[in-house]
Amino acid sequence: MLNPPLRPRRSLSAFALQWLLLCGAVAVLAGTASALFLFSLDWATRTRETHRWLILGLPLAGFAMGWLYLKWGRSVDAGNNLLIDEIHDPRQVVPLRMAPLILGSTVVSHLFGASVGREGTAVQMGGALADQLCHHYKLSASQRRVVLMTGISAGFASVFGTPLAGALFALEVLAGPALRRFRWAALLPCTVAAIAADQVAHQLGLWLGVQHTLYSAGSLPALNTWSLTAMVLAGGLMGLTGRVFAISTHGLSAWMKQRIAYAPLRPLIGGALIAVIVWSAQADRYIGLGIPVIVQAFSQPLAPWDFGAKLALTVASLGSGFKGGEVTPLFYIGATLGNALAPWLQMPVGLMAAVGFVAVFAAAANTPLACTVMAMELFGVPIGGFAAMACAVSYLFSGRVSIYKAQRQRPAKALPKNT
Repeated sequence: MLNPPLRPRRSLSAFALQWLLLCGAVAVLAGTASALFLFSLDWATRTRETHRWLILGLPLAGFAMGWLYLKWGRSVDAGNNLLIDEIHDPRQVVPLRMAPLILGSTVVSHLFGASVGREGTAVQMGGALADQLCHHYKLSASQRRVVLMTGISAGFASVFGTPLAGALFALEVLAGPALRRFRWAALLPCTVAAIAADQVAHQLGLWLGVQHTLYSAGSLPALNTWSLTAMVLAGGLMGLTGRVFAISTHGLSAWMKQRIAYAPLRPLIGGALIAVIVWSAQADRYIGLGIPVIVQAFSQPLAPWDFGAKLALTVASLGSGFKGGEVTPLFYIGATLGNALAPWLQMPVGLMAAVGFVAVFAAAANTPLACTVMAMELFGVPIGGFAAMACAVSYLFSGRVSIYKAQRQRPAKALPKNT
């Protein structure tokens, strides 16, 4: 827990002030890092689109990235999983090198055309930077857990502009009975850090000329029997899609590690395959963040295979060792899948794209509550009922897999039986 001292009010006030300052420091560090990261991603994307030939350099970029992690990044190669493990079992401070390594490697991945996201980078930067404060404040192991969680919240919130979802994400992504009471005690510091980091990133973003993308789900239908049935049907398919994504990514990564011992060769081979496919098939819409396609999914019919193509290239990128994140590609996969399902379910395209946007992520990360709140932050409060139903069903259909291997196993996802 936060372990407040059992002393007079003055000591409690000093304790509260200490945590307020700590959350503020985490917010400034994570928010600043996220703003610089978003600026760098914007530059990398524009540069690749202007100089398409950079895609042909993806294999060499992958090799260089793999070599860099082999030489200096072995201790932080686990990424988000390292942070989750440290929260469950605090051992040693997360090396500061995690932040610059993941920042540089993600920008390089986007510059040369890998299909990766940005959440993993922001979360790792936030967690690594936050953990450096533990020595200064001389925190206990349980307090250090909270610091790491505030770093995750701040990183997630500032990179997506969703502070409430960011606070809940850090709590919900942790599983296991031992942390059940503890993580809810961290709700306040995570919320403070997430809101403050979002504001820091927003203000710096205005100065740097980068802003979060605005999405619109359009007009919503009434919540009735058919619309909720449509959410159940769509949620089931989205849950299975999230499950396929997680299993495929982990499976390809394990398969390549078994057959290719020298780590830098994995992204070289994977990068060569991706570059050939993208260059020859003119498949540029399926690499990078894919924000323009996501925006299109809210307003116009798209090719029904868009979600599958993005899924395949993202699995190939992450499974072969490119750095970045899974979440924005999952947004793309979900939004385009929802777009494809809209005419079949006789539901508005904007609503289905918005629901898919969060439901596939909810399934892959086992975070239905955070994703429901994210939907309301991004698309407006009225979408909450639709998103909650789709995210809950997708979570049930995803099984016990997760994009985060360190996520502790939960009880089987099933409705309670009569006893």
